[in-house]
Amino acid sequence: MNCLKGAARYAAAQHKPEELPMAFVVPDALRGERQIDVLRRGTIVGLIAFLTLIDLFGAQALLPRLTEAYGVDAATMGFAVNASTIGMAISGLAVAWFSDRIDRKRGLWVSLACLSVPTARLGVTDNVTVFLLLRIAQGVFMAAAFTLTMTYLSEQCDITAAAGAMAAYITGNVASNLFGRLMAASLADWVGVSGSFFAFAVLNLAGAALAYSLIGPRLARTGTPGSRPLEAWRAHLAVPALRSAFAIGFLLLSVFVGVFTYVNFELAGPLGLAPGMLGLVYFVFLPAIFTTSIAGRIARSYGARRVFWGAAAVTVAGLVLMALSNLTAVLVGMATVGAGTFFAQAAATGFVGRRAERDHAAANGLYLTAYYLGGLTGALLLGQLYALAGWPPMLAVLALALGVAAWLARALDEPLSPPSETP
Repeated sequence: MNCLKGAARYAAAQHKPEELPMAFVVPDALRGERQIDVLRRGTIVGLIAFLTLIDLFGAQALLPRLTEAYGVDAATMGFAVNASTIGMAISGLAVAWFSDRIDRKRGLWVSLACLSVPTARLGVTDNVTVFLLLRIAQGVFMAAAFTLTMTYLSEQCDITAAAGAMAAYITGNVASNLFGRLMAASLADWVGVSGSFFAFAVLNLAGAALAYSLIGPRLARTGTPGSRPLEAWRAHLAVPALRSAFAIGFLLLSVFVGVFTYVNFELAGPLGLAPGMLGLVYFVFLPAIFTTSIAGRIARSYGARRVFWGAAAVTVAGLVLMALSNLTAVLVGMATVGAGTFFAQAAATGFVGRRAERDHAAANGLYLTAYYLGGLTGALLLGQLYALAGWPPMLAVLALALGVAAWLARALDEPLSPPSETP
């Protein structure tokens, strides 16, 4: 079923915001659809997110093994693993630039199919430079699929429906963090590091098949004919609230990548966790799957600003716990940071989709570019800081970054009506 804009506006005019369903808004003739159909659509959206981003996080669980296999230091391997964010930053802008020419559905399944190629190639390379370049290529295709899905949700759904759909997509993102890391660590014990990458390539192809076969043709939608990306970017950057949201995205992924890249070395080193147990640690993401699924509803009720402030405070509390030299405290801190950062990401991502009044592909492209550049910064600069100063000072810098993000969140105002239709 399609949540066409005209139907969304009619529904918004006929119902109070709190009466609108969390699922996609549909025409009156279809409003009586079964809850199972709503659940089916949400499940598909979550699965696409899961199969899009599982490669991004799975490799992070292999960092100690990869560092040993390639004979490099932690900072070098950390940068190589997270180099996918370079491709993601480039791809976000590229998709926005050509958005008026890209069929949403076709672009989605083709991106996932192409993603399987560099993923499989990672299983047979023994050169760290080639590894880095393949991770960049992965990032290009991951971000293309991610941006096209987010753009569709922003274009086709009203504010209420988009909040629920975005939350479903981010929940799939969280699940990829958990099960991607668990799968990578488990397969590495069983069939080696190469086997992990081959398995991820198969999952990428499964995602392409899912998008091709289960997403209806109505997903196919092109952007505004004749739109000019530079003008759209300038228009979005002229809005203080959107500028703040882009900067917040940058800081959020910096924090997340910094924590969950280099905590692996703390767990395997000072905390003495056995390599075989490292994968089980990532059950700390389990609470985030449930909390993120309600982020859209809470953001709609209380506003992105308040939700972000609450999520940032929770994340800082988790950073404090992770600074303690105690395995239990670190694990609780990891769970807290995971839940806090993903909740904050859901609030910021949904806000961009609601606040941008037109050219949603351009707005999402700018946000994702800033977001992934933040991940690159987290991998590169924080890796150097970790090597020079150690774990607690790095966590202190991350807490400071969250303080800056909370200050920027003052500008996250909410629109009083659904975004105007793109001419």
